[in-house]
Amino acid sequence: MTRFTLEQKLSAVDDYLQGRGSYKSIARMLGTGHMSIQTWVALFEAHGKEGLVPKYTNYSQQFKIDVINYMNEIGTSLIETAAIYQIASPSTILKWRKQLEEQGVDALQSKKRGRRSVKKETKKTKPVEGSQEALLAEIDRLRMENAYLKKLNALVQEKEKLQNRTKRK
Repeated sequence: MTRFTLEQKLSAVDDYLQGRGSYKSIARMLGTGHMSIQTWVALFEAHGKEGLVPKYTNYSQQFKIDVINYMNEIGTSLIETAAIYQIASPSTILKWRKQLEEQGVDALQSKKRGRRSVKKETKKTKPVEGSQEALLAEIDRLRMENAYLKKLNALVQEKEKLQNRTKRK
């Protein structure tokens, strides 16, 4: 997605408001969709120049519900609602509404973005010597050691068989 400067957005809005072109013709000149121009005009009309300044925010669950309720009760379009609440992309509201319908209110809860932090695992406390847990842990360790040695022995025997076959030939 192409990013536009504030000056480009203001110029496009001014062109439209001065009647120098339609949404589609201005969008073609900028290389974007006509919905972007329509959104910019609506944001400018509702909030002025500040409406076109991008805001990077994390919306709360209650804010998302308020936006959806407003749109449903008043009957405003996605673009009008986005302009009123200063949401940069009207499709965001559509996404929220789908999440609400499909997964319920909990789906609107804000999620952390970015990489998950790697947490160090806490060391397990060693069981007390002679306790049942300690004895079971020792049995498991000995069983694994025994299985490893049996596999190792089987591999050694297999290798010897292959060597004997090659010597016979």
